[in-house]
Amino acid sequence: MDLIVIGLLGGLITGISPCILPVLPVIFLTAGAQSARFEGGEGVVPARRSRPYLVIAGLVLSFTLVTLVGSVVLGLLNLPQDIIRWAGIVVLLVIGISLLIPRFEQLLEKPFQWLPRKEVANRGNGFGVGLALGAVFVPCAGPVLAAIIVAGATGQIGAGTVLLTVSFAVGVAVPLLVFALAGRSVVERIRAFRARERGLRIAAGIAMIALAVGLVFNVPQALQRLLPDYTAGLQTELTESDQAERALGLGGLVTDENRDLENCTNGATVLESCGTAPEIRGIDAWLNTPDGTAVTLDELRGKVVLIDFWAYSCINCQRSIPHVVAWDEAYRDAGLQVIGIHSPEYAFEKDAGNVAAGARDFGIEYPVALDNSLATWTAYRNRYWPAHYLIDADGTVRHISFGEGNYAATESMIRELLKDADPDVDLPSATEIEDETPDLGSTTRETFLGSSKDVNYGGADAYRAGERDFAFPEDQPEDTFALDGRWKVETQYATPTEESARIRLNYRAAEVRIVVSGSGSLVLRADGESPRTIIVDGTPRSYSLLDAAEVGTGTLTLEVTPGVNVYSFTFG
Repeated sequence: MDLIVIGLLGGLITGISPCILPVLPVIFLTAGAQSARFEGGEGVVPARRSRPYLVIAGLVLSFTLVTLVGSVVLGLLNLPQDIIRWAGIVVLLVIGISLLIPRFEQLLEKPFQWLPRKEVANRGNGFGVGLALGAVFVPCAGPVLAAIIVAGATGQIGAGTVLLTVSFAVGVAVPLLVFALAGRSVVERIRAFRARERGLRIAAGIAMIALAVGLVFNVPQALQRLLPDYTAGLQTELTESDQAERALGLGGLVTDENRDLENCTNGATVLESCGTAPEIRGIDAWLNTPDGTAVTLDELRGKVVLIDFWAYSCINCQRSIPHVVAWDEAYRDAGLQVIGIHSPEYAFEKDAGNVAAGARDFGIEYPVALDNSLATWTAYRNRYWPAHYLIDADGTVRHISFGEGNYAATESMIRELLKDADPDVDLPSATEIEDETPDLGSTTRETFLGSSKDVNYGGADAYRAGERDFAFPEDQPEDTFALDGRWKVETQYATPTEESARIRLNYRAAEVRIVVSGSGSLVLRADGESPRTIIVDGTPRSYSLLDAAEVGTGTLTLEVTPGVNVYSFTFG
């Protein structure tokens, strides 16, 4: 039951995500509009009223089979892994052309004239259209779909995987079916549409051809990169509980490759043995390697490897990275290879230029892999920023540390593994980077201003996406922020739309930083201090607002000009 509920909810969230946008015109026109009742006219043969349901049913069936067994079957037949996708694209293209050119449609139907009432035309039940759409449908890869894909790709398919996949597909289908039925309703309600069956057929044909051509040139992926994933926060909340993780483990996140990682204790002070390290995979690009060449763990056998999962705007990573950089500088010549796996929290963290700038700011010279699809993150079943995986010279994971802290113990184990790999190695003195990890609960938690994962809002009314006027509350709780003036709240940030917009932050910390982007300025007013202006210009980055000697409480007020996007506050 846990798997079914998680699959349905994960599918519903995916069904309203940005990755659905490229298929919506086709769903609207071919599943919805084509099944509408049209007014008279010779030659008008309406499609079946059940068409929306059958198009979506075909999509669900095709997507489920392709995701679960497509990779395995193609491997057994020694066929290219993308042949199903290309077949779906060809079918969409052919149907689209037949909608535009009736004579082409007649040619398609000729081979089937011996079958009674057989139609290849797009006036039929639409099940074939759904099958083609399911073959090319690539929804956003959240944690639920990641579990399904890993299970399907590795052939680890059990009853749990099937339940999860089917429930996920049904969850995705519900919003699509609603959209298809809405398309039929719109066509039937608007008289101008009801009399233009031929025009809607042409529009449907153009939509299908456009989708097919767009898939050839990866246009949907480019579109998704331009749009923020406003459902990422919902996906995270759905899968971050222990119950969800256990359920998803049955669905395929736990594989033979990463199963033994469970043998490692988070933050242990002695070496453990946790199985062979999963290979680095699904990387979009590499930084700090010759000509961007990939790094594999197999070629690093004989070296001690430290894998660091990080994101450049994450405050926890920012406090952890100086330790990792120091270890790289101190032990590189002694046989340590550090690899940074940059797994983004935000959409802007997928940009290679942003990551490269962040790496330069932190003094990172070791290889950095852009894990934009979280493929390596998933392979390690990771859940934290930062996370350190220490691998010995034989390729075995010997230590895992999630979050900040535990640096002295990690460095001690690095030195021990280097000695094990080469007893004659001459190790330098241990690094002396101060551990600035705040005590748990001693500071305000990281605060987000985007609607998808807003945290610590202290205003009197609800915080939601959209543009409206805000006002500071008379009594603002501790560890919260509030807005004043007119603001537009987006999924990942908030931006003022008029002058004199302000943020008031009640904090508990020694260090306060703000992540912003765009072009404009911040005027900072702190307790008992003169106003300070911070100029903002460019891609998202972190700016210091407060840097005190010890943790304390206080209030900061920021005047924010239009053109500045405010993502989050972080505390130390």
